Amino acid sequence: MVHRPIRLIVVYVAASLAAGANLGGQARERVAYVSVVERATGAPRADVQASEIVIREDDVTREVLRVTPATGPMPIAVLVDTSAAAERTIPDVRSALSAFLDALGDLGPVALVAFGDRPTVLTDYTNAPAALAAGIGKVFARPDSGATLMEAVYETAGGLAKRESERAAIVVLSAGSPELSTVHYTRALTRLRESGASFHVVTLSLPGRTAFDDNARQRDTLFDRGVNETGGTRRDVVASMAFPQAMTDVARVLAHQFRVVYARPQSLIPPETFEVTATAPGFKAFGGVARGQPR
Repeated sequence: MVHRPIRLIVVYVAASLAAGANLGGQARERVAYVSVVERATGAPRADVQASEIVIREDDVTREVLRVTPATGPMPIAVLVDTSAAAERTIPDVRSALSAFLDALGDLGPVALVAFGDRPTVLTDYTNAPAALAAGIGKVFARPDSGATLMEAVYETAGGLAKRESERAAIVVLSAGSPELSTVHYTRALTRLRESGASFHVVTLSLPGRTAFDDNARQRDTLFDRGVNETGGTRRDVVASMAFPQAMTDVARVLAHQFRVVYARPQSLIPPETFEVTATAPGFKAFGGVARGQPR
């Protein structure tokens, strides 16, 4: 009788540890938004099966449970270069914005933000074609201005973080103008990651034009890391007349996303990396985790 309480305590502790182990091994469902495109053409897939997508977190493969076409709202902020150096590209920029909206269809809401001189909202988030067309009509090059792209990303990402939706995107249309932002790229990148938005870049890269100043290097680093770390896309074009097709391609990728549900074991430590690949030859996948999920 003297030893019975001790045995009960031992049994209770063992049961508690076993329950904890079982809880840790249970999986919870997670959501990611993914696009699958042809490597050769960039054309998006209209239909994808769960077996055609592989998701890894911290290099550990997760079980893909369901894949369905994405149908929920997607706030999209389009950042437009309106600096003085972009003046010759403005007609192509306007055409590109119109082509982007046409290819996007009903997806949105969409906001237009200019980043010549200082970030300026041309049209706030809306799905109204007339309001967006009016915003495109306000796209002009600002005299004696430089680009403030990193400031625009910083401010826009902060605003997007407050909007409730499972997915969001920031799309940059840049003429490669001299960058005059006072915001360091690391601050813009942190805000971008915190917003949960995917980052897509279409930029003019003229042959022989190489910028060596620190702001230009920061902008290019933001482009590369922002795209890679958020599951976005980047298109470098050598002439502004290619803007409309490049922006159309971005819109089609956004309009053909898939909502992917996968399983992750419960853990107190969230993963640091997310990677998605396509199993079908000739295709590639990219994307990121849905916004607002508990870590």
